[in-house]
Parts: sequence; C-alpha cells; structure tokens
Amino acid sequence: MNTVALIVAGGKGIRLGGPVPKQFRTVGDRPLLSWTISQFEKAEKIDEIMLVVPEEYLLYANEKVVEPCGFKKLAKIIVGGKTRQESVVNGLKSLPISTSFVAIHDGARPIVNPNDINRVVETAQNKKAAILARPMADTVKRVEAGYIISTLDREKLYRAETPQVFQYDLIFTAHQEFSGELATDDAYLIESRGFKVCTVIPEHLNIKVTTEKDLEIVKYLLRSNDETSN
Repeated sequence: MNTVALIVAGGKGIRLGGPVPKQFRTVGDRPLLSWTISQFEKAEKIDEIMLVVPEEYLLYANEKVVEPCGFKKLAKIIVGGKTRQESVVNGLKSLPISTSFVAIHDGARPIVNPNDINRVVETAQNKKAAILARPMADTVKRVEAGYIISTLDREKLYRAETPQVFQYDLIFTAHQEFSGELATDDAYLIESRGFKVCTVIPEHLNIKVTTEKDLEIVKYLLRSNDETSN
C-alpha cells in the first residue's frame, strides 16, 4: 500500500507576520518547513512526500527547503491555491495513480513525531480514515455575546491535529463532491459523507505554529532535541 504524505504549506502566514510566510521562517539553521518534512522522511509508513507551497515560493522552497537537506522521499513540489482546501485539492490531483493512502499534514507542525505518524497511518490502513486527535484537558464553555450558554462535556471533546490519513479515493471524492462552505479540516469532509473517522491520541507534542510565541516554543524544543541526540 503506497502511502503519500501531502504536506500543505500554501498559506501566507499573515497572523505571524514577517518578511516570509511562517513555513519559511528560520528555525535553528534551516526553514521551519524543512523540519516538518524531516519528520515524514523518518516515518517508516510514509513512502513518498509531496509538498504544496504558494506559486511565488516554488523556486524558494526548492532552493532553501528541499535541496540543502537532500530529502530522499520528496517527489514533487506542487502549486497551492487561494485557500487551504484548494491547496489540498491541487495536491490530491497531483498524486501518483499508485497512491493507496494519503497523509495530509499542516506544514506549520514541525515537531510531529515519526512514531505518531506511523501509528495514525497504520490505523487508517485498517479503518480507511484516521486522524491524530488529543483529548481536551480544560473545561470548555459555549459562549455567545460574552456570556456562557453551556458547559460542554470535555470527556467527549478532542482537538483535531494532523496528519489526517485517508484512503486516497475516499478523500479525493469527498473533496470533489463537497459543495458547502470551507471545511475546517479534511476529516470533516469524510464525516459529512457519513463515514466514521478513527482518532489516534498522539504520544508526543505536535504544536502548530500560528503565533510568535509558538515559534519560540518550537525553536526551544528542536534545540533541546538536538542537544539530547548529540
């Protein structure tokens, strides 16, 4: 079963700011995105990697992210769309016909653990659809106009993460047939078609970089991991 990682990094990173999108910000000695790719390079269950980036950063991604690291699994860099969903669709259309499963991952999650990647891929291969999802630790309130409306049962609440792994034809068809508003994640498209999606609780941190503080935390964790490995 050929499993392809589709790393989506087509956004402009407006919230974080800076001279380049967040996925290209320097972390340690290389762009954040190259750390993300490295995790999938290490994952045994991943056979190939496809990267989706903004059109204006195609050359930049190749010269600054891919070539210096010599990734062996990275097969293609794909032009993203105006939205994340468009970027995912562009990526899905570009996958080889031999693809059995696709692991869709946010490029801004650079410390996802290879073992967690392997676990969620293996689950999807058995169940057709699976995502990394973490149980909520805090009490969650539903609020309207500044007032609490209700308290939700946190035992049933999970925070969706990536990668989200699906049988290829299942997720491709879901994207093609979805005609609603923009989906917040790919699993929603599968859910909306009546399919069940399994959850795999990650054993390691999997921070998504959206703010400057997130970036500093990721820099610290990667530096600590590097010092530990040495």
